[in-house]
This record gives sequence, structure tokens and C-alpha cells, in this order.
Amino acid sequence: MPAGYGQYSNEHTKAWAAKIAEFDGFIFVTGEYNHSVPAALSNALSFLSAEWNNKAAGIVGYGSASGVRATEHLRGILSELQIAHVQKTGMFGLFTDFEYPTFKPTEQSATTVDAMLEQVVTWTKAMETVRKGN
Repeated sequence: MPAGYGQYSNEHTKAWAAKIAEFDGFIFVTGEYNHSVPAALSNALSFLSAEWNNKAAGIVGYGSASGVRATEHLRGILSELQIAHVQKTGMFGLFTDFEYPTFKPTEQSATTVDAMLEQVVTWTKAMETVRKGN
């Protein structure tokens, strides 16, 4: 049965749906693999439908190119799930923000996350009104 019907038969899917339904907004952190999001993230999103609708989200990407291709792909997935993703994106480059194995973000990279978080908080509050109207 497609996720859009909301008729989940597996207990782990029911538990996942209940957990996601509890939240009003999300921050997705994704690495970039083969110019896309990891398969596990894509599957986790695709297993549900209505539980994601009309909620806000921010994206943080990391990778050799700061995860830019993965974050753009993720935006398309989130749009199909009716998740309102904010414009600002946290971006971290493997060569600029990590000193293996330590995460050491540059000031500029850290600033991108701060701006994104502010937008997510604002949009999460705004989307509450939308959800109450449904």
C-alpha cells in the first residue's frame, strides 16, 4: 500500500509515523553520496506521507562540495511531501570545516546554520496555523 494512504501495516512504520507526527519542524542533516542524499534518508522520508505535511524544515549539508547537490535533491523530496523547507541552508565542506576527524566549522559556515535555524523557528510557528486549518 502506498504511504499516501496512511495505512501502515508494519509495527516499525507505525512507530515511525507516531514519532514524526509529534514534531512541528525538522532539521535534516545530510551528507552527499553520488550527488544525492543517502538512500536511508530517502527511504525514511518516503515511508510516510501525511505525517510530514505542512511542517517546516531546514537542511544542513556536508561533503566535498559542501553537500550542495544533496541538499538540492532533498528540497525536491521535501516539496513532494509538503514540507515547507526554508531558503537558508547550512553548508559544511570536508576540506574547509573538518580537520579529520574533528569538526571545526569556519565562522562563515557556522553563520549559515544560525540563519537557517532562525528561519525554521519562524516557519514552524507559521505552519502551525496552516495545520490547524486542515
